[in-house]
Amino acid sequence: MIEQDLELAEHSFRLCQQLLRIDTTNPPGNELAAAQLLAEELLAAGLSPTVLESAPGRGNVIARIRGTGEKPPLLLTAHLDVVEADPSRWEHPPFCGEVHEGCLWGRGAIDMKNMAAMSVAIITRLQREGIKPKRDLIFAGVADEEAGCRYGSLWLCENHTDLVRSEFAIGEGGGFNIQVAGRSFFTVQVAEKGVCWVRARATGEPGHGSMPREDSAVIQLSEAISRLGKRGLPRHASRSVEDFIGALASHLPLALRPLIRMLASPTVGPRALQLLPDPSVRRAFKALLGNTASPTVVRAGNKTNVIPGVAEAEIDGRILPGQTEADFLRELREVLGTHIDLEVIHSLPPVVTSPRESSLYTDIHEVMAERAPDSPLVPFILQGFTDAKAFTSIGAKWYGFAPVKLPPTLRFADMFHGHNERIPVDGLAWGAETLMRVVRRCIEA
Repeated sequence: MIEQDLELAEHSFRLCQQLLRIDTTNPPGNELAAAQLLAEELLAAGLSPTVLESAPGRGNVIARIRGTGEKPPLLLTAHLDVVEADPSRWEHPPFCGEVHEGCLWGRGAIDMKNMAAMSVAIITRLQREGIKPKRDLIFAGVADEEAGCRYGSLWLCENHTDLVRSEFAIGEGGGFNIQVAGRSFFTVQVAEKGVCWVRARATGEPGHGSMPREDSAVIQLSEAISRLGKRGLPRHASRSVEDFIGALASHLPLALRPLIRMLASPTVGPRALQLLPDPSVRRAFKALLGNTASPTVVRAGNKTNVIPGVAEAEIDGRILPGQTEADFLRELREVLGTHIDLEVIHSLPPVVTSPRESSLYTDIHEVMAERAPDSPLVPFILQGFTDAKAFTSIGAKWYGFAPVKLPPTLRFADMFHGHNERIPVDGLAWGAETLMRVVRRCIEA
């Protein structure tokens, strides 16, 4: 029986609930209110938080427990912004912060105000205990991760490097449990895909809507997007994907191991995916087999009876470790056609924590062996991107580990930017205690 830290659990819950009730939908973000809430919590514990605005309303908060300096700092970080939520599609209002059916509901409950709440609860507890760790412990609550990190972690790393420089950084991207072939696994992120957001533009002759044009900008763009949807981009092998899938396979029955390992193959992986019964699991694995491109925004015209001369689509591109922005753009052009102009809006490279093995990686493994002995920990590659892009650029080794225990009926992938985002109250408590144990090992050993 694992002893619970009820005080830490209650503090994490209260902070998470308060954060969920602050609307930080990005755009516009308005993270300052959330940053100030956390700053008040940190100040009350005797810390000296710094709130920095990268732009009006775009708040970032940083605090530090000073250690002996024997070892470089550990950074706990979480973004304070969230993606949009359509209240009409939610069972409970997305900014209610209410408990229903054992879960705390709200946009950001999983992504990732839970991590902000746990981190602040931990650092304030340690401050009140008066510890003098071997490492400084830093907390950074940042803006703008959901829109590319430019007003948050990237801005901090460029303009306030000394406030956030660390040897290790723990943030989002892992720490949740997944179900594969009836077996539960916990994840620790050691790699993530890069991002390349692109504006695709088609041009044509404008005209009157009563006289259709087969070569109109709208039709050109529509046909290009249709090709992308049907063909996708080429498949590629990746060491990070092979490590993740190999780790899963090693803990499954012998008969299943060859099939699971096939999922990492760029040639037979797509066919092997069809044998997986769960469509959300298939979708998650498919995104790891190559670069991907998802059309997300389409714009053309402003009058029903006018054929526009320009049509545009924004495309969310993700780049596999081992691939480059140039590789991705070449593949995208081959599918869309050379008559479609491409403009890069925002680009960040893939991240791979190297070397993966470290004292912190060992700490996480040892804690998880105690906390979830029946759920092996596997090195995970994230399909999306995180603030790892920024903090690794100034030397941090990043581990995605925002621990939460989910029941089999709740899938992290379904709630991540989805409707009805929520976190089990007991899963949040479990995560806070788990993260506390990892932090203590890292800063005190």
